[in-house]
Amino acid sequence: MARVAVVTGGTRGIGAAVSKALKEAGYKVAAIYAGNDEAAKSFHTETGIAVYKWDVSSFEACTAGLAKVAAEMGRVEVLVNNAGITRDGMFHKMTAEQWYAVINTNLNSLFNMCRPVIDGMREGNFGRIINISSINGQKGQMGQTNYSAAKAGDIGFTKALAQENARKGITVNAICPGYIGTEMVRAVPKEVLEKNILPQIPVGRLGEPEEIARCVVFLASDQSGFITGSTMTVNGGQYMI
Repeated sequence: MARVAVVTGGTRGIGAAVSKALKEAGYKVAAIYAGNDEAAKSFHTETGIAVYKWDVSSFEACTAGLAKVAAEMGRVEVLVNNAGITRDGMFHKMTAEQWYAVINTNLNSLFNMCRPVIDGMREGNFGRIINISSINGQKGQMGQTNYSAAKAGDIGFTKALAQENARKGITVNAICPGYIGTEMVRAVPKEVLEKNILPQIPVGRLGEPEEIARCVVFLASDQSGFITGSTMTVNGGQYMI
């Protein structure tokens, strides 16, 4: 029987590539989105992947949404925490709204999504949790204290949860993408991309969403059971650790 996989931010960008790749690998996929109904409808029509709408920054919404997924599709065994937002600004000008919006969506969502499914994973002695962090959670980024703090927190969350659940057949890993050729990144002016961004990347190009998706599919598989608490760095050599 196919395993059920949930992907937050699963209808656009990296999340859409992850949802498609998991479906191609044989999973039953639920793609979660927050607000773009048109994009979600188009994604569902194109792929046939089930889409669900809720706010991952709300524990109550996650609990209700995940219960609905489980009732309609089966017990969640793979969870990809991909949803994220940016509210950039220099810290001395940053508002409380900018700070908490990013922390709530990019970090607190991991608790909100993992807590409702972890008991089922433990009871079933199997689970795969994959948290999409960022290169900027590893090295920091000017103008992104909120984002960098949240994404660094994702890594700490990953390591602690991995230790707690390793004996229960549950692996918890993080992926830290660098600059990936999503719609958002490709909207950067060409001269800025070529002058300021690409020279930082030793391989000389942006990553592709499908490259992150392939990493997710591997970490979600039964064959990856000896890998847990790890951070997979996928950035073309831009930041090496």
